[in-house]
Amino acid sequence: MGKSHAKAYHAMDGFEIVGVVSRGEKSRRELLEILGTDYPEFSNYEEALAETKPDAVSINTYPDTHADYTKKAFAAGCHVFLEKPIAETVEEAQEIVDAAKAANRKLVIGYILRVHPSWIKFIDVAQTLGKPLVMRMNLNQQSSGEMWDTHRALMNSMSPIVDCGVHYVDVMCQMTRSKPVRVSAIGARLSEELNEGMYNYGQLQVTFEDGSVGWYEAGWGPMMSEVAFFVKDVVGPKGCVSISGVSDSGEESDDIEGHTKAEALKLHHAELDENQQFAKPDEIINCEDEPDHDGLCAREQEVFVDAIVNDVDLSDHMADAVNSLRIVIAADEAFRSGKMVEL
Repeated sequence: MGKSHAKAYHAMDGFEIVGVVSRGEKSRRELLEILGTDYPEFSNYEEALAETKPDAVSINTYPDTHADYTKKAFAAGCHVFLEKPIAETVEEAQEIVDAAKAANRKLVIGYILRVHPSWIKFIDVAQTLGKPLVMRMNLNQQSSGEMWDTHRALMNSMSPIVDCGVHYVDVMCQMTRSKPVRVSAIGARLSEELNEGMYNYGQLQVTFEDGSVGWYEAGWGPMMSEVAFFVKDVVGPKGCVSISGVSDSGEESDDIEGHTKAEALKLHHAELDENQQFAKPDEIINCEDEPDHDGLCAREQEVFVDAIVNDVDLSDHMADAVNSLRIVIAADEAFRSGKMVEL
């Protein structure tokens, strides 16, 4: 994610990169080769803050460093772009939001689906289907090599339904615009390479105050099935809308495009005629020629610079980030306790 965001900063008039920070020299050099230029390099975050005195910091590290790095950025007077999830715990997430408000700095969290045209349309159409909604979503990733290394590193601090779940729970909250009231979950540890107590497959179920329900499923690892790895489907009294994803286009499930890519939306109308046959044909909403992953990251940075330059109020954005984390953390608690969690 850091590479993709750095490409955006490098290309945009609103930003000037004053330093690249990574504990590994190899990753820094790879990024600078991609950008085709030399920016000041640092292996220590605190040193980089002190020497470069930046206006803004883009934090794309593992979640266990988010709270520390973000608070230090605000203390240094910086605006922050922070990759999701906002923190490891709800308490830390709220501390980050409070620190942003106290410092009067902008905090944008990397919810990439919020800038994706087909996902915005997906949410809009879902809101026309009536209530309650039934929302079914997953993203299982069959990973090996470097991607499996990355997944295992992520699972040092959180499970797939927490790390990726915040995206899709956030989408559910936008679709229903209703308060989540209870969460349950199941999960399984499918690899001996994981830390004791961590699980690499999980499914959460959330119920909303308006009667809407949703589930999200995520599994990572070399054992995961690629059959139906991409399900994005919403049903309401008036019909259903689904994203036709990457499964038919040859994309592998661990491809980063698989998180966001949509080929089309399929809208089905439930209305029947006098013969009890469907009154309207299904509609296909074409999603071709949409931004790729780097293009979406550039859109996120356009949101970031706009918030800074035009003093955009991000209160709702930050509250939504804490709310979605609260739901997935509750799901993790539900799995570990074997009990439904009331929110």
